Amino acid sequence: MTSTMTAAVVHEFGSELTVEDYTLPEPGRGQALVKLIASGVCHTDLHAAEGDWPVKPSPPFVPGHEGVGVVEKIGEGVEDVEVGDTIGNAWLWSACGDCQYCRTGWETLCEQQENGGYSVDGSFGQYMLVDTKFAARIPEGADPYEIAPVLCAGVTVYKGLKRTEVRPGEWVVISGIGGLGHIAVQYAVAMGMRVIAVDIAQEKLDLATKHGAEIVVDASSEDPVAVIQEKVGGSHGVLVTAVHPKAFGQAIGMTRRGGTIVFNGLPPGDFPAPIFDIVLKGLTIRGSIVGTRQDLAEAIEFYAAGKIHPTFTKRPLEDINQILGEMKEGKIDGRVVIEY
Repeated sequence: MTSTMTAAVVHEFGSELTVEDYTLPEPGRGQALVKLIASGVCHTDLHAAEGDWPVKPSPPFVPGHEGVGVVEKIGEGVEDVEVGDTIGNAWLWSACGDCQYCRTGWETLCEQQENGGYSVDGSFGQYMLVDTKFAARIPEGADPYEIAPVLCAGVTVYKGLKRTEVRPGEWVVISGIGGLGHIAVQYAVAMGMRVIAVDIAQEKLDLATKHGAEIVVDASSEDPVAVIQEKVGGSHGVLVTAVHPKAFGQAIGMTRRGGTIVFNGLPPGDFPAPIFDIVLKGLTIRGSIVGTRQDLAEAIEFYAAGKIHPTFTKRPLEDINQILGEMKEGKIDGRVVIEY
């Protein structure tokens, strides 16, 4: 085996990624070396490359945390996967397992966690390392390109929907029908929720309708708060996957009394929070970050049952800067998946 691989590398925040020869990693204890077949491109990868979050990764690094591939080599002490298995990486690359959060089923809040494509090199290369205890198990017969977005976008919205506490038959608003939102519509339908989709692009609303949304609202031409209050008296829950701060403020108006708003999207800046409305309506507002290993296993089970079909297009790794540029401009329908 050669000692280098081709990877897309961030050398400097805000600059283009360089597709270059990069050192082939060697699996350590509890790790596996995976040869990539596919990798989804997530909005978080754009934040990583721009370095615009408060806690920044350290260049040079390889982004990517929706990678699917085949185990080529295993490190010492690995007993849960074998060479030839198809597995994936995830944003939650590993957690300590010993802190209060890990012990109480909240490993996504572990302060010692490592994150794929951020603090640990990810899936924008021909090979990647995974911690086998946290790697996604890919079911037999799965389309590696279709399932790749489930490993981040899928589990993120699945967990977010669980956190809205919306019950079957109740209304949920999905605000922002992009890479996360179009999958959120599918999970919400599969979980028995009635879906209202809000976006500013007609083609994204058409995608939401295709995936089962009963009501769609074009926020560029109508007020989603007024429409949703008039049609259903406000939603029981709202999942905000949008990348514009305005959507976060609107969520408060779209929710009925006693409802729950969950934030998945991570735009820079703050959001307007009218305290009177929050108190008077008895609203709950919570953040939700990806999901635990159990959430990931459940999200994959929905996919294996044929209920989740991410919309995706395949592109080569060499297009990575173009892909990130299109993502910045909101020009991508569904998810772009890198094909190796």
